Amino acid sequence: MSKDIVTARDDFPILKTLVNEHPLTYLDNAATTQKPQTVIDALTEFYSTYNSNIHRGNHTLAARATQAHEEVRARVARYIGAAHPHEVIFTRNTTESINLVAYAFGDAFVHEGDEIVVTQLEHHSNYVPWQLLCQRKNAHFRVVPFDSNGDLDLQVLGSLLTEKTRLLAINHISNSLGTVNPLENIIPLAHSHGIPVLVDAAQSVQHIAHNVQELDADFYAFSGHKIYGPTGIGVLYGKEEWLEKMPPFLSGGEMIDQVTAERTTFNQLPFKFEAGTPNIAGAIGLGAAIAYLEQFDFADLMAYEEALLAYGLTQLSQIPGLILYGNPRRRSGVLPFNIEGLQHYDVGVLLDTLGVAVRTGQHCTQPIMDALCVSGTIRASLALYSSREDIDALTDALRRVLKMLKRHK
Repeated sequence: MSKDIVTARDDFPILKTLVNEHPLTYLDNAATTQKPQTVIDALTEFYSTYNSNIHRGNHTLAARATQAHEEVRARVARYIGAAHPHEVIFTRNTTESINLVAYAFGDAFVHEGDEIVVTQLEHHSNYVPWQLLCQRKNAHFRVVPFDSNGDLDLQVLGSLLTEKTRLLAINHISNSLGTVNPLENIIPLAHSHGIPVLVDAAQSVQHIAHNVQELDADFYAFSGHKIYGPTGIGVLYGKEEWLEKMPPFLSGGEMIDQVTAERTTFNQLPFKFEAGTPNIAGAIGLGAAIAYLEQFDFADLMAYEEALLAYGLTQLSQIPGLILYGNPRRRSGVLPFNIEGLQHYDVGVLLDTLGVAVRTGQHCTQPIMDALCVSGTIRASLALYSSREDIDALTDALRRVLKMLKRHK
């Protein structure tokens, strides 16, 4: 029997916190999610009872830690629908996962005059690494724009995919607008031109249905801390055929097979891409986070969050002077807005005095802000423990802020 979403809030101890003498209303989930007690307990248990380095030790603690670490790899593979656990590489975060591909794939397959295609909806972590790769290789950096609704211009995308394109890098969900990109159409289009696709899943793997084999993604990256796990742990999925062809990203311990003065040979997958001691505790915490999520019916989670997003859009639209950004065909998890005449940073600070945590600024998406002709936005973002009461607390706080500022004019 699936776990009841209504009771999920009780599993997250930080949500009982008071902030500035107000109950915490946490709506900064696109930046990082809070952690259930089971994740906290898993980290404590590791450090308290079997902390050890992995893979190279032959004592009891090393064996137990190694087994736990590799069981998480298998759990992640099942969760994202990978064909093999060795297609799952542990990194620090989405950013490192993307940089790994930009360097390793880029060194092997991108040459002068080639092209890399990204979109205007990308987080800087899926934009700048490709821009820098093109500069290193004297290749061409192509950007797909979005329209006034926040949807990608698929006609332009189609025109940019040519025989010179070596890779398409695209997010599944925009962290600033919440746009859900139609990867089920985009990936087959790229593949019809023989172009591999990297998917930034940082904002999608916890919110919408995902299966890397069904998507046919060549690379797929996400961060543990955005899926109720610890910071400092991330995942790169890559199809075995690509990972085998790519050179290592970092070198050192664990990623080697044989080292002599004449040459070095490399370890098998996935260890070829996991140099040095990894974040063992982080991986174990990520496994606990996925185990927690697996208690729910994912279709129920999606329906719950979609209904909550619709409620939030309706409630915010009733705030005087509030400007909502984007009206994409499909949106997930994000409520981006500004208040006419007010600076986004100032509104965020005033909301915090009332216990409401939102994110303000460019959200590491300056190309989006430039297209919207704004310096930044206020972003409220949702998680499975978010509620209508959170939305009501946000809208009530916004009305109080407006009254407060009106009195001081």
